[in-house]
Amino acid sequence: MGASVLTAAAIGAAAALALGCVVVGAAATEAQRVAGIADAAALAAADALSGFAAGDPCAQAAAVAEPQAATMRNCVVSGREATIEISTTLAGLPIVAIARAGPPPGSASLLSRYTDR
Repeated sequence: MGASVLTAAAIGAAAALALGCVVVGAAATEAQRVAGIADAAALAAADALSGFAAGDPCAQAAAVAEPQAATMRNCVVSGREATIEISTTLAGLPIVAIARAGPPPGSASLLSRYTDR
């Protein structure tokens, strides 16, 4: 009788550990998915800012996020740079990612070297 109780406890512990690994793996996968959505949304907003796409930059970002079951929480536009915050939930817990798209820092001075001639 004692061995069967010990075996049942070991099986239960192994099942709990496996379930924990599945939950952590799902959370990591969802975090990467949300980061990708934030990147794509920020690039869509930057395209609108630079004139490569028509429309409002924040609306463009939201249009990228919504079909992927994500919500745009924040959109900040500064010059030709867009910073987008995207969120979704996994098992009731929020998962948030922030992405920035636009010209690299200091690129204005680099561009002026070639355009001010």
